[in-house]
Amino acid sequence: MKRSFSLFSLALALTLGVALAVGAPLAVLAQKKDDPVVARVNGVEIRQSDVDIADADIGQSLPQPPGDARKEAIVAYLIDVAILAQAATAQKLEASPEFVSRLAYAKNKVLMETLLSETTKTAATEAEMKKLYDESVAKMQPEEEVRARHILVKTEAEAKDVLAKLKGGADFEKLAKELSIDPSAKANGGDLQYFSKGQMVAEFSDTAFKLDKGQLSEPVKTQFGFHIIKVEDKRQKPLPKYEDVKDQVQAFVVRKAQAELILKLRNEAKVENLVKKEAPPAPPAKDAPKADPKKK
Repeated sequence: MKRSFSLFSLALALTLGVALAVGAPLAVLAQKKDDPVVARVNGVEIRQSDVDIADADIGQSLPQPPGDARKEAIVAYLIDVAILAQAATAQKLEASPEFVSRLAYAKNKVLMETLLSETTKTAATEAEMKKLYDESVAKMQPEEEVRARHILVKTEAEAKDVLAKLKGGADFEKLAKELSIDPSAKANGGDLQYFSKGQMVAEFSDTAFKLDKGQLSEPVKTQFGFHIIKVEDKRQKPLPKYEDVKDQVQAFVVRKAQAELILKLRNEAKVENLVKKEAPPAPPAKDAPKADPKKK
């Protein structure tokens, strides 16, 4: 049986998680001791930093071969890029309007992504993440959970027969494995683990939350068939531990900081959007005809 903030602008959605390397030229990073040369093309060096940039740029579109095959494929790609770039330079294509426009676009995009990356480094501090976690937990309302087992059958008559056997002393788990048409029951004996009220279909959930611990239900009809439910336990849903949700908290803190930066800079900028048309002003309301109390 299937269990069933917004600061983010379109610009942010388009930039989060994007590689910091779209259209980046080779050897754009400073040379370091741990940045070895991996290839040369007509004397021009290709370094490990270039491989890292290309991997961030196109890596997701590549297959995942074992060993060093992935790096070899990226280096081969960078060699081809260098060969073709050198040929384009020889043909003076750097002066072409298309190249100038695309280079300006790529530069702006990488600058944007670099600024967002720097924002990420300063935003996701342990203190800020812990503060958000504590504030979120403090706002959580107590929520009841039930742990229940069920036996699902096709007809009400079958459900009544199952209930009679259970009242006669039959083991619920064993009977669920034998009779339930829920495929998972063969492995878990009908155990649905803990669930909150909104996670189950209404008919099932309403019945389960009315039962006391250890109590059996009468046959319950849902879209899946007829259920016999046994409540194993009830509890208040435990609060999530900080360690278990730290990654989600970090992602939220980062995105919130980036969104706020974008909105701040957008509000400070003088923008003239010559494409977006302003909504036409609403037409003035016509004066309602005045009633003339004098009858002719």
